Amino acid sequence: MKQPIRIMSVLASLLLLITNTCFAELDATASARLQAVLDARSDELKQRDDSRHPAQTIDFFGVIPGMKIAEVLPGGGWYSKILAPYVGSEGGFYGVNYADDMWALFGFFDETAIVGRIASKDKFAATVAGYPGAADVPAKGYAFGGIDPAVHGTLDAVIMIRALHNLNRFEATAATRSAALKDVNAILKVGGIVGVVQHRAPADAVDGWANGDNGYLKEATVLAMFELAGFDLVASSDVNANPNDKPIVGDSVWRLPPTLRAADEKKAANKAIGESDRMTLLFRKR
Repeated sequence: MKQPIRIMSVLASLLLLITNTCFAELDATASARLQAVLDARSDELKQRDDSRHPAQTIDFFGVIPGMKIAEVLPGGGWYSKILAPYVGSEGGFYGVNYADDMWALFGFFDETAIVGRIASKDKFAATVAGYPGAADVPAKGYAFGGIDPAVHGTLDAVIMIRALHNLNRFEATAATRSAALKDVNAILKVGGIVGVVQHRAPADAVDGWANGDNGYLKEATVLAMFELAGFDLVASSDVNANPNDKPIVGDSVWRLPPTLRAADEKKAANKAIGESDRMTLLFRKR
């Protein structure tokens, strides 16, 4: 009996070696593709790389070419211009904006601005097609509360880069965050992942200040909201941490670069801090 057992052991080792080799080749191919996308961007976009660490962040999330993914609040497209060409024509790229009726809650958008933001989802596919390397990437734009049911259960990943604070700031009055995370859960496959980068408030911060109004959320708050929404934490990373950012009550994230919304005498000090301290979290749908 020893010989068959030995043969089976050799075969198992060989299979493991082949599997590991395939994964290594896949990782190498994905890394090379991601680097090519990053290198192809404008110098202006690259200036934020030292603060936002896109290569390390995307690698941590486990996004690879061919995936069908969504980005929440793609906005100006800084991450979209990386993610869309990276997943490529064999994948798919969806943009998901805040719910149409959420824009009025901010109180500072006029009617023209609100109409423009609502209409942006209908222009999303054309916008993505204009990004370098993304002309043939399947793309579609939606808003929370209006995602096509045909998309439900089809996506591999949802990426939420600095998108949670505004969803949370209106949760108490309009359930904006819980409704959005319900949609995020619905569009993912079982086992699909959510990658989160979010401005991080100190753990002992006053809850009323760290509710999203000032851009910051506590990490414990984010963990709790995803647990409630049907997700498990897979891993966390300090890749986007900035220990120089130590906000206190009265501070907002927009006092820091790139916005620098502060009194002139404080701008130099705030610029020296750099971009905000950010949690980087990976969740999986149960």
